[in-house]
Amino acid sequence: MADDKLLKILFEKSFKYDPDFGFTLASGAKSDIYVDVKRTVLSSEGIDLIGEAMYEKLKDIEFDGIGGLTLGADPISYSTALICKQKGKPVEVYIVRKEPKKHGTARPIEGNLTEGAKVVVVDDVVTTGGSTIKAIEAVQAAGFKIVAVVSVVDRQEGGRENIKEACGVDLISLVTREDLVALHKKD
Repeated sequence: MADDKLLKILFEKSFKYDPDFGFTLASGAKSDIYVDVKRTVLSSEGIDLIGEAMYEKLKDIEFDGIGGLTLGADPISYSTALICKQKGKPVEVYIVRKEPKKHGTARPIEGNLTEGAKVVVVDDVVTTGGSTIKAIEAVQAAGFKIVAVVSVVDRQEGGRENIKEACGVDLISLVTREDLVALHKKD
């Protein structure tokens, strides 16, 4: 079960429900729910709650860096790295570009990690896992070792299974579709 404060703010700021018309997702599929985690993580309370919740999920895992596909993973990674540093467990942040730069070093991943680094891959919302898998593939190509994959919200629509297949690591989620829908039904 999700942290109550985090679940409440995600529900209030990020959750939309429309059983009649639904929403078109990044995958092209239609869904009766939409979760825009950026609306939560880009608020001062939300970024703090997400960083703390991520730290709690990861505190017993040894890792050197945290990141994922830009833009969804960026504020989550920053807030988690800040909380890790404050708790005496400093880690680096990395960013997976959607496309490598066409100039300079043309690196697909920005950050200070080197081959062999143990990393956590994060995403804001996992549906089918497509964006997360794109980050996983870039991280694997860079020679990093994936020790955890974490999402703020798991929409419980096949992403967990697809991610496990892509990297052999189970998805950890802070909140699930089930958590948000249960709160909606109470409301």
